[in-house]
Amino acid sequence: MKNLKEKPFDKTIRIEEQFVDKIAENMHTFGISTTVGRVLGTIYMNRKPMTLDELSESIGMSKTRMSQVVREMLELNIAEKVFEKGVRKDLYNVERDYYQTFISLFTSNWRKAISKSKMFEQKLQRELANIEKSDSLDEETEQKVNELLKETRIWLDYYDWIDRLTEFFESGEVFKHVPIHEEK
Repeated sequence: MKNLKEKPFDKTIRIEEQFVDKIAENMHTFGISTTVGRVLGTIYMNRKPMTLDELSESIGMSKTRMSQVVREMLELNIAEKVFEKGVRKDLYNVERDYYQTFISLFTSNWRKAISKSKMFEQKLQRELANIEKSDSLDEETEQKVNELLKETRIWLDYYDWIDRLTEFFESGEVFKHVPIHEEK
């Protein structure tokens, strides 16, 4: 009669896989692809840096796709390329601190949104300024231009607030107001 009980080592592997699944699910909740979450979780649970080949094999994904995912993680500031003496291939590691990962994810996306919006606003302001300079500006158009200029100032104030909020998170000041509960 076969022993149908799961071996302790197999149980730990299964639990690690559940951790990876939960990390992937959490990433999806935060607007990040589950693929990025799965790679982040895999490196995290591996407890040491991994190469693209190791990640591809572990997750069952092509090396090309894995390279794209890792590049996205680097851009999100949730992974980094690391050097290890004697290893010729690029190694990638992830932040071990969940809180820092959370901050990196959100602030990275916020910074992108701020940058895009500021460029958009500058373009709009230039266009509105050109309209304003027009000699044939009637009262209705002038009023509309002024409303739009006011709206762009409100918009810029909003993105300034997001910029300051981003700094609040990145500086760690957030933890003074919302402390981390230490493990008991």
